[in-house]
Amino acid sequence: MLEMRPDCERCGRDLPPESAEARICSFECTFCAPCVDGPLAGICPNCGGGFAPRPTRAAALLERYPASDVRRHKA
Repeated sequence: MLEMRPDCERCGRDLPPESAEARICSFECTFCAPCVDGPLAGICPNCGGGFAPRPTRAAALLERYPASDVRRHKA
């Protein structure tokens, strides 16, 4: 099951579970679309992999399977 990380690891932008702006690599590194399409040029800075849109999680399932609240952005 996806961890559904709550923020962009580069800029700190909020990425709630329903966000269409979240992008993930195969290791679930999570970034926002503007960072992936801009400065990161589609390459994950952590693992060198590519990105795909992160699937959303149905609101009805969030209570049973909550998204992570651990923020990864380093200020």
